[in-house]
Amino acid sequence: MSFWIAPRPLILASRSAARRDMLKATGIPLEVIDTSVDERAVEAQAPGAEAAPDDVARLLAHTKALKGASLAGPGRYVVGADQTLALNGTIFHKAPDRAAAKLQLSRLQGHTHVLHSAVAVARDGEVVFEVLESAALTMRPLSEVQIGDYLDAAGPDIFGSVGCYQLESRGSHLFERIEGNHFTILGLPLLPLLGFLRQEGLLS
Repeated sequence: MSFWIAPRPLILASRSAARRDMLKATGIPLEVIDTSVDERAVEAQAPGAEAAPDDVARLLAHTKALKGASLAGPGRYVVGADQTLALNGTIFHKAPDRAAAKLQLSRLQGHTHVLHSAVAVARDGEVVFEVLESAALTMRPLSEVQIGDYLDAAGPDIFGSVGCYQLESRGSHLFERIEGNHFTILGLPLLPLLGFLRQEGLLS
């Protein structure tokens, strides 16, 4: 059964494999546009001397959706999404190498951090939908050896995650408590997005 009743596929303005796979798993036909947004430059545009992590996630989602809509043409619905990780108000970014990933996990271990996941939908140069959801994740205390063993087991996939872990796979071993929606943790508030698409008459 196909739930998608729109004449053209939904457009995802994101390079995230997790977001792409989540949407494809729902049966929604998808086109992917690489918007190549300079995320650090966008973050610097956020209001305030030290922008709140949730505001940064919203701004990044808006920027990606609007840029994707400018490339997609008239009438197309374009989804932009992003996620920030914050520990005590400090924003963490994707680690560029193993040493940075090890340092990041050493800072997160034994503490509760928050993931802020935002999604925006743009059409014809305007954001027509947005939502942000947050989840709190408590990482268990980890020794330097345990962190190193995890990085060996997880491999290069951790560089695509803002937290240097993938909860849906080996990253689950790092945590002792999680509070929040599974889709939000993976980087896309999926259920509110599906609700909007149904409201727009794109889904049955």
